[in-house]
Amino acid sequence: MTLALVVITGLIAATLAYHGSALLLWVVAGVALSVAGIWLDASAIYSTLMVITSAMLVFFALTPIRQKVISKPLLAWFKAVLPRLSDTEREALEAGNTWWDAQIFTGKPEWKQLLSAPKPSLSAEEQAFIDGPVDELCRMIDDWEISEERKDLPPEMWQFLKDNRFFSMIIPKQYGGLDFSAQGNSAVVMKLASRNPTAAVSVMVPNSLGPGELLMHYGTEEQKNYHLPRLAKGIDIPCFALTSPAAGSDAASMVDSGVVCKGVFEGKEVLGFRLNWDKRYITLAPIATLIGLAFKAYDPDGLLGDVEDLGITCALIPSHLPGVENGNRHFPTGGVFMNGPTRGKDVFIPLEYVIGGRERVGQGWRMLMQSLAAGRAISLPALGVAGAKMSSKMTGAYARVRRQFKMPIGYFEGIEEVLARIAGNTYRMDAARELTLVALDQGAKPSVLSAILKYQLTEGNRQCINDAMDVHAGKGIIMGPNNYLAHVYQSIPVAITVEGANILTRSMIVFGQGVIRCHPWLLKEMEAATTDSRDAVKMFDRAFFGHIGHVVSNLVRAFTLGLTNGRISSSPVDGPVAHYYRRLNHLSAAFTFISDIVLLTLGGTFKFKEKLSGRLADVLSHLYLCSAMLKRYEDQGRNEEDLPLLRWGMRDSLYLIQERLVEVSRHLPVKFLGPVIRFLILPRGRQYAPPSDYLGKRVARILLADTEARQRLVAGTFTSFDDDATGILNQAFSATLKAAPVERLLKNAYREVVSFDNCQALTSQGVAEKVITEEQAELVREAQRLTKLAIDVDEFPWDHAIDHSQHGGEPLREAS
Repeated sequence: MTLALVVITGLIAATLAYHGSALLLWVVAGVALSVAGIWLDASAIYSTLMVITSAMLVFFALTPIRQKVISKPLLAWFKAVLPRLSDTEREALEAGNTWWDAQIFTGKPEWKQLLSAPKPSLSAEEQAFIDGPVDELCRMIDDWEISEERKDLPPEMWQFLKDNRFFSMIIPKQYGGLDFSAQGNSAVVMKLASRNPTAAVSVMVPNSLGPGELLMHYGTEEQKNYHLPRLAKGIDIPCFALTSPAAGSDAASMVDSGVVCKGVFEGKEVLGFRLNWDKRYITLAPIATLIGLAFKAYDPDGLLGDVEDLGITCALIPSHLPGVENGNRHFPTGGVFMNGPTRGKDVFIPLEYVIGGRERVGQGWRMLMQSLAAGRAISLPALGVAGAKMSSKMTGAYARVRRQFKMPIGYFEGIEEVLARIAGNTYRMDAARELTLVALDQGAKPSVLSAILKYQLTEGNRQCINDAMDVHAGKGIIMGPNNYLAHVYQSIPVAITVEGANILTRSMIVFGQGVIRCHPWLLKEMEAATTDSRDAVKMFDRAFFGHIGHVVSNLVRAFTLGLTNGRISSSPVDGPVAHYYRRLNHLSAAFTFISDIVLLTLGGTFKFKEKLSGRLADVLSHLYLCSAMLKRYEDQGRNEEDLPLLRWGMRDSLYLIQERLVEVSRHLPVKFLGPVIRFLILPRGRQYAPPSDYLGKRVARILLADTEARQRLVAGTFTSFDDDATGILNQAFSATLKAAPVERLLKNAYREVVSFDNCQALTSQGVAEKVITEEQAELVREAQRLTKLAIDVDEFPWDHAIDHSQHGGEPLREAS
């Protein structure tokens, strides 16, 4: 009887913990089991333990006593050890909000909530713009001319951008803008980036963090009415100056200053700022007519009040003001978009030039962080996905038409492995891009998810482009108009570096901010410890004991779901992907539990443990990427053709999550905890393996044929069939697929593979002997002709040199 009661007690406790049941249910269960033990004459040890346990549960359930005896002294200790947050750290943490990332931190995601989110879609107006002006612009682009000859977009292209309001995608229609959704904005940038990175960057910057974005959210009505129509029409070209030589990733340490003073402006004495700044890496600065400037404001004479150090402030500076120095440029690797320094010496502006006016003085950092929370999820991810999609499209086509050892190189297992990685990464990246854009269009500003996207999609792009270069080999490394990869490859570090360098984003932002913003209790504990409210003890009590319940629940969930491979948890769908939801239920609980263990063992020193933070960031990121892939699969109608792509992405992510969790457990500061925690979260050991060779072959074959799965994968990119480098390859790919059945007939008849050398003779012989028709022979000849053009590389006279200064200097700025 005692043994039976022990088993029943364990099952009840595990069930209550698994479901995160309220304390009252624990009390009821404890009292009931105590009574049962006495009534059924169980052993004295069991009955005594149950009575003690029940008494403790009753004590914890008496909230007023618990608060006085436990929570009040604990709160005093917590306040003493809690690391102090700087104002900039606090404002960064408070920027934006949470979305699905908060569900991951619960340890039991509500999958139906995710699947109920709208499907990605563009409005009719957005689609018409993409099919019209965007396509037309893509056809105008000559990558070699822009990147190597002009070092700039040609004047007619700048004018086309202005005439068609490309710079106004985020500006409301009432000010003359296009007022596109986040999805529309991303789609435009992605399509342009699939053609030329310089054109894409030139369009995306005015539609990202900068004067337009800040004016819409924080500008005065007078500022909006004047500046937004001018920005929409391209009368003013904006830039935003934040980075300075001494303040890169640590932008808050800038020394650029503005001192409150009186000065003469347009013939009148007014109150304003005397500005001095030195900024660099500022996109569009060489041609900007309106500079958005971040600086530190000071009021030494108390003209605005009693505070001297007013904080970071944002203002709009017309570039024609005396003391402004613009015009020089940098040359970022691989891209020739306008980028350069901007400096100002003793530039006087009236207070009205501060974005939002006088009341917004000192609020610049908050304004920037709030805007970046959403904007970072649009532009750079669009560039990253464009690179991945073009890698899939062009590398698959090249691997199909390029032959070595008498067969397409795409059929070699070594190439298959690379093609599978390109395609699988592309599927995963685009799924995350689309899902996050849906969240933005629903009103969310998920700062943590935007950091995840920035890091994962730019790194994914790096992997895809590197893989594409490996497959193209010599074709990819010889510069010239026939090389469609080189400039994209060279420009990879730009996206990796800007808007928060990737090393910093991974090691400090994703998990460092994520655990505070998304954890259901941690931020509440911190708020209780920093508030002066009389209810601080009550707030802390609720948060602290909620946190304890959260840890216990996720411990039990991680262990039981790990033991059963998630089978005891539910999935919102049936069919071939249901088990992935159950696996994620397990790994979400494991991640949340080990995150709490890390915080418990490290306390305030965690902010300096960037390697641990980076590993946990990888887990959080891939839990989100997995969620996005499952959502995409459902949104697109569960296409069976897409299953290999989904499975490759899921298996790759699940394996990485598992390995990172193991690494975290091995680097816990309390060494003996590592094996214990590892057993609790992975009780069956390592269950996940990378994608298999067979699965990789199936994924690679998607890129080697013109299937609907391939079309869905590369959708949204520009496809040329003209006589440029990508157009010739697309023609060759299409012709090769059409000619393939005819080539098989010739091979079967003559035991010889068609090549450049024997094509004419073999097809003529086939026609003469009625193995094939003349029409079929022409298909083969055309495929061989186009393939020869597609694999050709450029050659120049031995003394040829490109004059990089040919289109530089003042005429360039006038044209722009």
